[in-house]
Amino acid sequence: MPESDKSEQDWKRDLSPNQYKVLREHATEYPGTSPLNDEKRHGVYRCAGCGQPLYASDTKYESGSGWPSFWEPLPGAVETSTDYKLAYPRTEVHCASCKGHLGHVFDDGPQPTGKRYCMNGVAMSFEPETKSD
Repeated sequence: MPESDKSEQDWKRDLSPNQYKVLREHATEYPGTSPLNDEKRHGVYRCAGCGQPLYASDTKYESGSGWPSFWEPLPGAVETSTDYKLAYPRTEVHCASCKGHLGHVFDDGPQPTGKRYCMNGVAMSFEPETKSD
């Protein structure tokens, strides 16, 4: 079934409670709680909702924010919208495939983009690069 055809009951069945809260209800996980913060291997970060490749490991950096951070998504992997949940507007990041909430992007990241894609680790999975013979 295409992700766009999933009902909320399907999402609740397929995701953990924390994944559902973040991806479908736009919650934010507590900082410092994701095992992906410490992930240092080469590979690809994927959407936990649909498997869409989102970020290459070589764009990940330690931002000190407590969430996995990247300076650039893979081409066409994410979309953004404006979030007015706080006293100021923020740019919310969604999976381009299933529209799941991933986190926010800020203009205080490293070069070459100057962006900090601050992602909820629970909204992603990591696929390590496999060595080919």
